[in-house]
Parts: sequence; structure tokens; C-alpha cells
Amino acid sequence: MAPAAAGPAQLVRCGQKDELYRSGLRSGAGAALHGLAGAKKWLEWRREIELLSDVAYFVLTTLSGYQTLGEEYVNIVQVDPTKKRIPSFLRRAIFVSLHTVVPYCLEKGLLHLEHELQTEADESRASQSSPALGLSSRTLIRNWIQKQVGELTEQQKRTVLQIVYVLKQGIPLLHRLHLAVFYIRGAFYHLSKRITGITYLHFGGLQGEDQSIRSSYKFLGIISLFHLLLTIGVQLYSFKQKQRARQEWKLHRNLAHQKNMTKEKTTGRHSRCTLCLEERRHTTATPCGHLFCWECITEWCNTRTECPLCREKFHPQKLIYLRHYQL
Repeated sequence: MAPAAAGPAQLVRCGQKDELYRSGLRSGAGAALHGLAGAKKWLEWRREIELLSDVAYFVLTTLSGYQTLGEEYVNIVQVDPTKKRIPSFLRRAIFVSLHTVVPYCLEKGLLHLEHELQTEADESRASQSSPALGLSSRTLIRNWIQKQVGELTEQQKRTVLQIVYVLKQGIPLLHRLHLAVFYIRGAFYHLSKRITGITYLHFGGLQGEDQSIRSSYKFLGIISLFHLLLTIGVQLYSFKQKQRARQEWKLHRNLAHQKNMTKEKTTGRHSRCTLCLEERRHTTATPCGHLFCWECITEWCNTRTECPLCREKFHPQKLIYLRHYQL
């Protein structure tokens, strides 16, 4: 019986089976490191162990010219765009890199870049920054990014920080868009396979079993696409509302600042916000009792849920706006 193009149901089962075995490999490698080096080293190297486990899985299967366990499970074989031969070694190597190494480097790069930009914008607190990046201080990615950020102007840093935010929000949306297209077209389950042009042929079994449910996958793809468009619309509306509120707040802040300056001249009292180093506007108290401008502390809470002075953790909902505060 001649081979036929693999259907979406087979590709989904293959991907789920591969993910199951990869999760088991990552779990085993992590447990081995935890037992040998302890919990601290495991937390520090956890992402790298997961990367090495994924690379090992695909090197021993796809890159070596064998089927993965998921492909064996549904009896499908990788082919190049001609559908007449298996993908070349270079094509398979590019696929493995795009599927494992590139997402890791992109995630780490965006994380380090955002951290460096925030640190540059807040150098007075850089020595107290959180060590949540693990081995970031020892990676080549961090050193290269640190050098590049140091050469940027303040305006360029703000622009790059906005680009980082857009990428962090956009990459998950891109994956959702690709998945919706897969449900509709039924060809590429992974974005890395779409880029490299790797498809599948199915050997044996009923040739029409996936055709009977293809309409269900198309319907699911249409729903997923509609939900994605709705999500993007809500995010854009929220972004516009936030920009509008920010502009209104700046106008209100300037007016309030002028009133506060006039009031301070008459009373002789003077107080400063330790975040902006200017006179406090719309004094707001944290649960630990420290006082800041409302805009300063709320923007601070967008990235850190702790007091800038004493580092006590708190939820942003616990901030207290002090009305008619004069001191």
C-alpha cells in the first residue's frame, strides 16, 4: 500500500508521545543532578539540564536518522518538501536547533536583556537586584548583552525595552497562530518543522481515517483563530486605554505638582520620593509604612512586588493612597 500524507490526528498523537518521553528524560536527568549536586545546583542548572535532555533525545533519534518514539507509535516517517526522500542531515540539524536551542537562547536573551535595561535604569539598586536569573552572571549571552546595553543611549534603551515587551507578548501569540493554522491545514504541527519544510508520510493502516475527522480539526482551528484575534483585540484595546490613562495622569500630575509647589512655598515643608528623587505627588504608603509617589510605586510594582527600601514583599492591592496628606 502506497504511503500517504500523515493526517493531523497522527501528528498530534506523535507530538504528545514525544513530549511524554522528553518529559520523562528531563525529569530523570533533573533527579540525577538533584541527587548528586543538591537542590541549589539543580535550581541553578534546571533549564540547562532540560535543554541537554531535549537535544539528546533528538540527536539520538531525528539527527541520527531514526524515528522518534512518537513517530514509531503512529508509524509515520519524516520527508523533505519533495516527499520522495528523508530530510538531509543539514535540514534535520537545523530542525533540532530551531526546536531546542533557539527557544532556549531566545528566552534567556530576552530575560537578560530586560534585566540589564531595568538595572541600567535603576543603578542605585543594582547591587540589591534579585539573583533569579540563575547562572546569568556566567553566561556568554549575559556578557554580550551587558556590553551592548552599555553602548545605548537612554532613548534607545527605552525603545529596546518596549521591543522586548512586544516580543515577550508576541511570541506566544505566534505559536497560537501557528497551531490554529495547523488545525486548519493539517501539515506542520511544530513551527520548527514549518520553517525547515519537514512533513510526514504514513505507512500502513486505513488511509481515510484522518479524513473522517479533518473537518473537526478545521472547526477547532477556526475557533482557535477567532479566539486569537479576540485576544489580540483585547490586548490592543487595553494598551490604548493604558496609554490614554498615562497621558491623563501626566496632565493631572503636572497640575497637582504645581499646586504642591505653591503649598510647600507657603508652609515651608519639603518631602521627596526616594524613587524619582522629587517632591512626592499623591503620597502613597506601602504596608511596611514607606511613602512614595503613587505613579512611582505603581510602576515599580509592575516588575517587583516588594518595597524599594526594605524589600518587604506585598501585593500591589495593599498600597494605600493617602488623601490630603500634607507632610
